[in-house]
Amino acid sequence: MKKVAFYTLGCKVNQYETNGMIQEFLKNGYELVDFDDIADIYVINTCTVTNMSDRKSRQMLRQAKKKNKNALVVACGCYVQVAKDEVEQIPEIDLVIGTNEKVNIVEIIEANMSHGEEIEIDDVMQNREYGDFGTVTYTEKTRAVIKVQDGCDRFCTYCIIPYARGRVRSRKPESVIKEIKEISKKGIKEVVITGIHVASYGKDFTNGYALIDLLEEINKIDGIERIRLGSIEPLLITDEFLERLQKLEKICHHFHLSLQSGCEQTLERMNRRYSVDEFEQIVEKLRKVYPDVILTTDIIVGFPGETEEEFKQTYEFLKKIKFYKMHIFKYSQRKGTKAELMPNQVSGEVKEQRSNILLELSDTNEIKYLESLIGKKVEVLFEEKTDEYYQGHTQNYIQVKCRSTQNVENMIKTVIVEKQENLSLIGTMLQNSN
Repeated sequence: MKKVAFYTLGCKVNQYETNGMIQEFLKNGYELVDFDDIADIYVINTCTVTNMSDRKSRQMLRQAKKKNKNALVVACGCYVQVAKDEVEQIPEIDLVIGTNEKVNIVEIIEANMSHGEEIEIDDVMQNREYGDFGTVTYTEKTRAVIKVQDGCDRFCTYCIIPYARGRVRSRKPESVIKEIKEISKKGIKEVVITGIHVASYGKDFTNGYALIDLLEEINKIDGIERIRLGSIEPLLITDEFLERLQKLEKICHHFHLSLQSGCEQTLERMNRRYSVDEFEQIVEKLRKVYPDVILTTDIIVGFPGETEEEFKQTYEFLKKIKFYKMHIFKYSQRKGTKAELMPNQVSGEVKEQRSNILLELSDTNEIKYLESLIGKKVEVLFEEKTDEYYQGHTQNYIQVKCRSTQNVENMIKTVIVEKQENLSLIGTMLQNSN
């Protein structure tokens, strides 16, 4: 029995696809071992979202060969897709596989091992078919991640991902529903709906079927108690979408709206397709429908041409919106994107300063919100025990810790919040709750 090991970089979509590849190997009689063990095949599922991701991908590819010089080292995924010539120059790599070929990885590797066959990486921009692994159980503790879509048609000027993933391709709803029903039978109560650009789900269908239609079907599945959306395009939140969404009692009141900048001019250079006013209106609508809603976001600082005045506009807008938490990224030049060649690149020192300012604002917002919950009741899906506490998350994604004499993993319990400590809530579990 040949042994295979995986190392995954990047997003939840990559993690999901690694699980799909693992299941293909297991079905074909391979043994899965840890990446630090001796294996016959090492598969590194690469990421290319930043220059750091490229560097880390190269590092792990080289490490694999050091573990077993006779092993087959396979590079697959996004970095390979956008930098095939560069990847092929890395001497430790034996085989390269693009993003489209992951679903056929076992067949490709076996052809290489028996006949020395190489494959031609598809032009991902021409692909119109969703690569479906079928039922894949990728769980993060007590929640399952479900990939429903691939590709992106937005072409933001800083982003390489459309070139790595191609155009929008949506997974057939019956395949999604089948996977979630299988997951519910295993006792998993929460699913996270993810993709490269989830808001575009259904755009490539001819029957008008869209993300909200899929969410309505998922809401009907017995055993699933929480439906969480991954990062979404703000413009998804239309009046019609929200009117239908608020009727779904399983939807988590946590939305990650990717803003990127609070300055109109910067958004235009980024090719984001909304204004700050539109974004603010979307936030107001969500807070009106879901008074307990948690909003998180991504912000890029130091985008080419971002002046002190533009950064100040972003800072003031973020103070006004009061996100619960912000993920702050310092702009990184990506070869092959429009922003790479833009004038007035911002220095690393300035990016660091701006990042620190926004991180401080994010921490302040988070602490204020957490302290506002002291003395209140929250419903918590517990995930694991660490030290003396069980910990889990509320449906709007606040981390809560609690002592319990019984095992409450994968159970939803009511907790009275007592204090905030290190950006977590600590409370007491109500007896006989749920």
